[in-house]
Amino acid sequence: MNPYFSRRAFLEGALGVAGLNAVAGPARAVRPVSAPVLHQPGITTPQQSSIYFMTFDITAEKRADVAALMRRWTQAADAMMAGHAIPDFVDSGEAEGLSPKGLTLTFGFGPGLFTQDGRDRFGLASRRPAALADLPRFTGDQLVPARTGGDLSIQSCANDPQTALHAARVLARLAYGMAEPRWAQAGFLPDFGRHTTPRNLMGFKDGTMNPDTTSPRATDRFVWAAPDDVAWMQGGSYQVARIIRIALEHWDRMKVGFQEETMGRMKESGAPIGGHRESDPLDLKAQDHDGNPVIAENAHARLAAPSENGGAQILRRAYSYDNGLSFTAERWPPWHQGNELDAGLLFLCYQQDPRTGFTKIFDRMAKFDMMNQFTTHIGSGLFACPGRKPGTCIGAALLDA
Repeated sequence: MNPYFSRRAFLEGALGVAGLNAVAGPARAVRPVSAPVLHQPGITTPQQSSIYFMTFDITAEKRADVAALMRRWTQAADAMMAGHAIPDFVDSGEAEGLSPKGLTLTFGFGPGLFTQDGRDRFGLASRRPAALADLPRFTGDQLVPARTGGDLSIQSCANDPQTALHAARVLARLAYGMAEPRWAQAGFLPDFGRHTTPRNLMGFKDGTMNPDTTSPRATDRFVWAAPDDVAWMQGGSYQVARIIRIALEHWDRMKVGFQEETMGRMKESGAPIGGHRESDPLDLKAQDHDGNPVIAENAHARLAAPSENGGAQILRRAYSYDNGLSFTAERWPPWHQGNELDAGLLFLCYQQDPRTGFTKIFDRMAKFDMMNQFTTHIGSGLFACPGRKPGTCIGAALLDA
């Protein structure tokens, strides 16, 4: 193995799941509970080009079995991110010869780990964080049960699609007899260049208003669990996953001017309407010569702006997806029915508290956003992604207590 790769893989992988990231620099220790707690990779890590996101339903009946699964997963994740063989495991081999390609694995716990049908299944109900409150049903939701929920989540990201899939496939094998896959979604993010905001399938830049992940002050405020959150979530973050189908055929028939009015931004530059550069602040008070807002009242950018949501911000980590064709009836005129692209956005975001992050922002957007005539939320998930003390597995502070 190439010595440079071995060292890089060790930094990215073996230490990465414990919170060190070779691209973003060493993870910052947060306020200690009893020992330093480090962040999981794949949250503030710069986005890789591919994702395979997978959720599971726990079938094990004992907490000790869940804890054993997390130890197995953590050990496997450490090895795969370092480009090493998993101890006592016969690999499927489809990634043989590939480097880890910047692989990061991020694990989350869903509400079903704590209660199921009103039952405290593992004696953990009292330790469920208040921030892990069930998401409300939003206006326009058309959630498909087979693409919604899950007791556990795995976010597998890499700069190669087969590497990302392979890691998820390995973890699914290791879960046999203890957890069953519930739903999965692959996604992609073309390389638009370093320090360049990527474009989604609608052709617009996605993630312009993200908090600065290089700023400890910003991430402590918006991304990482609050100091007064439950002890086992210190160093962690809350993940919201949404599968958003986009009626691309309908969108593509719209004039660029209308698309820009819908978004509140210029398509080519990403600048807010009335601005010149992507980084220009939104001028939400600007009016045209007729006294109308330059950025429409129901434009996507306006409704998502922190200033319109009491300062709320989330860290978006979205990927485009394409599942081929499916028979679809459009929600808006001309109500076309037929085979259309089953494509859109695997929207992932991280925040300190979904109640004051995603839910606060999206509740208004679900009701008023002009973009709703082109998008439908068909899948959803909510997960707590805890930090990790060195030398322990993900979730040890919860499951082994």
